[in-house]
Amino acid sequence: MDKKELKEELSQFIYQNRRKIIGALVGLIIGILILTIGFFKTLLLCLTTLLGYYFGMRWRFEEDLKDFILRIIPERFK
Repeated sequence: MDKKELKEELSQFIYQNRRKIIGALVGLIIGILILTIGFFKTLLLCLTTLLGYYFGMRWRFEEDLKDFILRIIPERFK
């Protein structure tokens, strides 16, 4: 088996098992974070990351952010 065949088989394996590999990497990163910074800080980090992802997917940045800020700011500051 030469390098080209090995590279082709490896890329095909990664493509077929990409969800498993991503899940394993996420689990590894979370495990390392728990060991280094603690459970509750890791939990807070994961929650804020998911919240940021949610808002990032939901907002059309320029228009929605402008409307959101205008709703927060009272009338006298407009």
